Amino acid sequence: ARRSLASPVVSGVLCPCGSPRAAGAAPGPAAEGGGGSAGPCGRSLCEASEQDRRLRALFQKLDVNRDGALCIHDLAVGLGRLGLHRTELDLLKIVKAGDKDLDGQLDFEEFVHYLQDHEKKLRLVFKSLDKKNDGRIDAQEIVQSLRDLGVKISEQQAEKILKSMDKNGTMTIDWNEWRDYHLLHPVENIPEIILYWKHSTIFDVGENLTVPDEFTVEERQTGMWWRHLVAGGGAGAVSRTCTAPLDRLKVLMQVHASRSNNMCIVGGFTQMIREGGPRSLWRGNGINVLKIAPESAIKFMAYEQIKRFIGTDQEMLRIHERLLAGSLAGAIAQSSIYPMEVLKTRMALRKTGQYSGMLDCAKNILSKEGMAAFYKGYIPNMLGIIPYAGIDLAVYETLKNAWLQRYAVNSADPGVFVLLACGTISSTCGQLASYPLALVRTRMQAQASVEGAPEVTMRGLFKHILKTEGAFGLYRGLAPNFMKVIPAVSISYVVYENLKMTLGVQSR
Repeated sequence: ARRSLASPVVSGVLCPCGSPRAAGAAPGPAAEGGGGSAGPCGRSLCEASEQDRRLRALFQKLDVNRDGALCIHDLAVGLGRLGLHRTELDLLKIVKAGDKDLDGQLDFEEFVHYLQDHEKKLRLVFKSLDKKNDGRIDAQEIVQSLRDLGVKISEQQAEKILKSMDKNGTMTIDWNEWRDYHLLHPVENIPEIILYWKHSTIFDVGENLTVPDEFTVEERQTGMWWRHLVAGGGAGAVSRTCTAPLDRLKVLMQVHASRSNNMCIVGGFTQMIREGGPRSLWRGNGINVLKIAPESAIKFMAYEQIKRFIGTDQEMLRIHERLLAGSLAGAIAQSSIYPMEVLKTRMALRKTGQYSGMLDCAKNILSKEGMAAFYKGYIPNMLGIIPYAGIDLAVYETLKNAWLQRYAVNSADPGVFVLLACGTISSTCGQLASYPLALVRTRMQAQASVEGAPEVTMRGLFKHILKTEGAFGLYRGLAPNFMKVIPAVSISYVVYENLKMTLGVQSR
């Protein structure tokens, strides 16, 4: 038999027949989610009419001003009368999730659709947490689930989470208690950490070396994962285009700046505009945007295959497994599209009229230098993946855990500014750690852009830079690189959120 859609606490206000429940009366079968049931009047009711009656009664109870629609004020007052106190932000999320016609309130159909959709999500979440498949969640299962997501808590902290939902004092949560607590509450507790704290999908700082994000069971089963990736790709394209002048300046400083040619930011921009006009600021951006789609797709597919190869029986990988799988997936993706990386560097460094376009540049490299030229700088690029991905992931997880332990009381939602701050700090730390390797890679890629330049190895180039410029020489171009992090992260986040809504991904 199909379970009732309404939460037992809320739907228990009225019996299925519409009669007020007697004070202290035990809930009937309907309240427990059974199929056919009898109200206090003794009449049997068919399941469909019972469901409709109970939902309509609940809707009327919440519709405080009797206008046939639920606004945030209605929900606040109505739920408060039923003993369900929600924050204004929680209520706003409920309305946004169910408001199909975007009028800022829920009519009866939208309300029912929200409950149906939300219960499906809650069922998936409950099953993912119920590791023992016994229909109950205990403290150990909460600890294990959070550990799988990289969040460490004690069993005492897990018991606090349990107590907030456990009504009968058994220190376990069954499906009814879980649904009762969450159905008219947007929080999905543990799995919402994955939903709220997506990192590599949302933030694009021009280097696609981060460990891929995890997706929830629900996102995989409903196909929302590919929408997230498409939204992330679109956000990356806009973000890279907006920050392309700073990226080109970084490449020029990495390759041409030295003690004898001390290039500053203003001087660099002036030089670029004088040589090729304002449009020259975007040289190399076309190929930089084009490579997002193949790189992201290959990386995600490789990550999923490596997860299966690792053979973990957990739905979500632990941190060290994520780093291993993410680094290998990054190496596979970078190997596949690396010729595009070389093209991007050459196009960014080209003089006015040197190439007619990307294809002409590729033909020129192939005819004059051979296929091997498309893999110049490959080794330092591969070596840079581990420090970048590892430090970025470690810093982000540390900041995330610190916020969750200190501030996550009713929700794992960190808010826009916390998410942006964590993304910016972790990306900056990752770039700082791998920057010398990135600089050597760029110089090796650019070798043939200076005619007659001798072939150099990664080791030889490191020695040459340290000898002629000192350790500071390994960080040429760092200033414009860091200058683009905050705008890149901010732009990609805003575009990602808007594209996500356009593609029909449900708002968090």
